[in-house]
Amino acid sequence: MPTIKEELDRRRLLYSLLMPVMNLYVPGLERGKGLYFLFVKSETRTPGGLLARPVLTSYYKSDHFKTRPYDPYNVYTSPNEAILCPDSFQSMYTQMLCGLLQRQQVLRVGAVFASGLLRAIRFLQLNWPQLTQDIETGALNPKLTDPSLREYMDKILKPNPELAECVRHECSKDNWEGIIARIWQNTKYLDVIVTGAMAQYIPTLDYYSGGLPLACTMYASSECYFGLNLNPMCKPSQVSYTIMPNMAYFEFLPHEPDSFGFPRASPPKLVDLVDVEVGKEYELVITTYAGLYRYRVGDILRVTGFHNSAPQFHFVRRKNVLLSIDSDKTDEAELQKAVENASRLLREFNTSVVEYTSYADTRTIPGHYVIYWELLGKDSANSPTDEVLKQCCLAMEESLNSVYRQGRVADNSIGPLEIRVVKNGTFEELMDYAISRGASINQYKVPRCVNFTPIMELLDSRVVSSHFSPASPHWTPERRR
Repeated sequence: MPTIKEELDRRRLLYSLLMPVMNLYVPGLERGKGLYFLFVKSETRTPGGLLARPVLTSYYKSDHFKTRPYDPYNVYTSPNEAILCPDSFQSMYTQMLCGLLQRQQVLRVGAVFASGLLRAIRFLQLNWPQLTQDIETGALNPKLTDPSLREYMDKILKPNPELAECVRHECSKDNWEGIIARIWQNTKYLDVIVTGAMAQYIPTLDYYSGGLPLACTMYASSECYFGLNLNPMCKPSQVSYTIMPNMAYFEFLPHEPDSFGFPRASPPKLVDLVDVEVGKEYELVITTYAGLYRYRVGDILRVTGFHNSAPQFHFVRRKNVLLSIDSDKTDEAELQKAVENASRLLREFNTSVVEYTSYADTRTIPGHYVIYWELLGKDSANSPTDEVLKQCCLAMEESLNSVYRQGRVADNSIGPLEIRVVKNGTFEELMDYAISRGASINQYKVPRCVNFTPIMELLDSRVVSSHFSPASPHWTPERRR
């Protein structure tokens, strides 16, 4: 996405408003710190030589962040050296260790996305023995080789057997329910995005936090920052964002899908920010200072009310997105192409994919894509082997976009893709179930993504074999030409 230097000033303005709003609901935040897990990602250059990197990486590497003035409401336990470290293991280890060392001062815990915070908890599950040893002895794990990290930790890491025993006592228990509140006992809320696709993580966050409030503070994207939540302590399902009209020029495309699927006689007209109506849904369209002109963001929003004269919006969903685990977004066309590419490996076995569907499994950390396949084989004596189906998983991953593959390879935010082969006739049963609930047999189409529990239970009860991708897909920071 194009950006300009002045855009960072505009985004910093929005950031500067978050804590004053939060302080109206949670007083005393200036007397403690925030344990936030923040990371930079890989950079590359366009063919023309322009620097290309994720929007948050651009912000963290800017002077706006690195030389920010002291603000008692925005003190992090994580040092800049850890946030800016490109090695994800060393960065996470240092941020977790600093969070444990300062656990009594932590008043809020957060990450950008809910999935990122759960990944941090999983990291603690896997690495607490070494972390507690570091705290007990005052000697840093030798796996941390980054000079700037070691120099920083040498200044603050001192032997603390009492703290080490406290962390060890909590982490060694089989039951990790409420682990965040048990270790960081003064935590008042979690600061994470749990709207849209991230809502799938709410039950898991509630489990690990012991039911701490979930604060969704702002609404933003790579293209543009939009606005903030003026009632950040409300339930996630009730979150509405107030658009800040100085962030960009906002227009709205009325979203009224025709139930019969027929195209409109004429396309809907764009609506200005001041003319949206409460209760109606719109697709967000932006014109930015950085050069995007009437760009369709792909977010569907519903107007919930007004703050003074500024409309407030509830995020409904991403348009055309089927699967999402972290920052990845896979649509139906991309999934179809991935299935087609993978199914070519079945040709030598005279086997084809009859039907398929999918879902994002977030019960594991990290979450992963699950693809249900119903196969038709013409030669039962020459069926695809487990190894072939594993290669099908990898072929699908190779076909997915670079954001997905970066999550798999560099960020470890997405687990290996899984194909579950179901019995013949399963998708007919799925259709029968849908029709029994009122679907029209003439208009029924196999859903390419499912999340309704009875349907998933039906599919899982028909699984005959399960296969995971045996390796990571290809990904490098360099752009594919």
